[in-house]
Amino acid sequence: MGRYVLRRLLQLIPVFIGTTFIIYCLVWALPGDPFAGRCGDRPCPPAYIAEMTEKYNLNDPVYVQYFKYLWQLLQGDFGDTYSGLAVNELVGNAYPITIRLAIVALVIEAVIGIGAGILAGLRGRGFLDSLVFMSTLFLISLPVFVTGFVLQVLLGTEWGLIRPSVSSQATWGELIVPGLVLGSLSMAYVSRLMRTSMIENKRADYVRTATAKGLHPRRVVGVHLLRNSMIPVITFLGTDLGALMGGAIVTEGIFNIRGIGGLIYDAVLTKEGTTVTGIVTLLVLVYLLMNLLVDLLYAVLDPRIRYA
Repeated sequence: MGRYVLRRLLQLIPVFIGTTFIIYCLVWALPGDPFAGRCGDRPCPPAYIAEMTEKYNLNDPVYVQYFKYLWQLLQGDFGDTYSGLAVNELVGNAYPITIRLAIVALVIEAVIGIGAGILAGLRGRGFLDSLVFMSTLFLISLPVFVTGFVLQVLLGTEWGLIRPSVSSQATWGELIVPGLVLGSLSMAYVSRLMRTSMIENKRADYVRTATAKGLHPRRVVGVHLLRNSMIPVITFLGTDLGALMGGAIVTEGIFNIRGIGGLIYDAVLTKEGTTVTGIVTLLVLVYLLMNLLVDLLYAVLDPRIRYA
């Protein structure tokens, strides 16, 4: 297992360099004036353009720019915005909120989605299976902004059960409803994936063997059937965490959450390339580390899998 972890960690290095280089090129190497509109309606003075060009190494070839930026990243420096604010500080203020929101959404979609999928898979075709199918189809057909707006109006404005807008502290309790909105679509997919996996594994030879040995049905389901059925679900949940952290722009906008989503949106509007590059680089790291964690969990869930 140790060799496998080391090999996977070494494989992350070229993947990280390749993806971040593409991101850097997409942000900085595209044609156009990066300082357009920085000085209002009038064009920026030549002295300002020369200073900013020197600061962001825009006179160098793009690969030289990238490796200078990569060296800054290795030192923990994500650079500064055009207005002089440190990207580290901006990310440090917004990232913890988005992490809490993503964790709440992941827990909600895992608990409800897996639970509904297990019940539907064990019961087979019937009322419960049909109810789960219709519920997931309803969630998939609804855009996230519609779900968020409806819950905000009903629970916040009409019934007064929650605050329509999340406070600046963004406590765990305040993020439950936004997390439900953010994870609603993935929750439907998790439920369907778990149901399909349970039905397929119910007909597997190892399940019939465990039943023939006289094991208790709870042990057959909990130890044998459930562990192997969880493998595709774990894969989905692991990769979905990065998507939840990067795709919370709409949810954060509806509930006025000051997280990474709003920071990315503002940076794109104002063409703050340093902020966009730094945030997307962090999301790449999250994806890579979650994929590594998912691979390691395979050996725990399925004893047939052995890593040399």
